[in-house]
Amino acid sequence: MFLLDAAFWEVSSYIVATLGLPFAIFLFFHEQRKERDAEDEEAYQLLQNAYNDFLKIVLDNPDLRLRSAKARNDLSDNQRERTLIIFEMLIALFERAYIVAYEPDLTGIAQKRWHSWDDYMREWCRREDFYYLLPQLLRGEDEEFASYIRRLAEEERGDLVTTP
Repeated sequence: MFLLDAAFWEVSSYIVATLGLPFAIFLFFHEQRKERDAEDEEAYQLLQNAYNDFLKIVLDNPDLRLRSAKARNDLSDNQRERTLIIFEMLIALFERAYIVAYEPDLTGIAQKRWHSWDDYMREWCRREDFYYLLPQLLRGEDEEFASYIRRLAEEERGDLVTTP
C-alpha cells in the first residue's frame, strides 16, 4: 500500500533529485571526457600513421640519404628537387600536428604525445639541409607554427633562422 502513499513518492523524488541527478550529470561528463580522449587518441594515431607514411617515402629515396646525420652536398638537380618536395611534405605534416595537437599548457598524455612530435621536429632541424631550407619551407605556413619550429631550429643549431 506504500506505493499509493503520496508521501512515499515525494520522499522518493527528493532522493532521486539529490542523488540520482548529480550521479547522472557525473556520468554524462565522464562519458564526454572518454569520448574526447578517444577522439584525441584517434587524431594522434592518424598523425603517427601519416609520419610513418612519410618515412616510407624517405626509405623509397635512399640516394638522398635523408636519415643520415650529414646532408649530401653532391646532389643532382633532380635529387635537390626531390629533397625539397620531401621537406615540404614534412613541414606540412609538422604544421598539421602542431595545429591538431599543440597547446601551450599541455599536461598528461597530451603532453607526452606532443613531446614525440617535438622530438621529430628537433631531429629534422638538426639536419643542415633542412635547417637552411626552413625560411623557404615556412613561407605561407601558420605563423604560430613557423615561430615554434624556428625556435626549435635555433635551439638545436644555435643559429637564428632568418626569413628571406
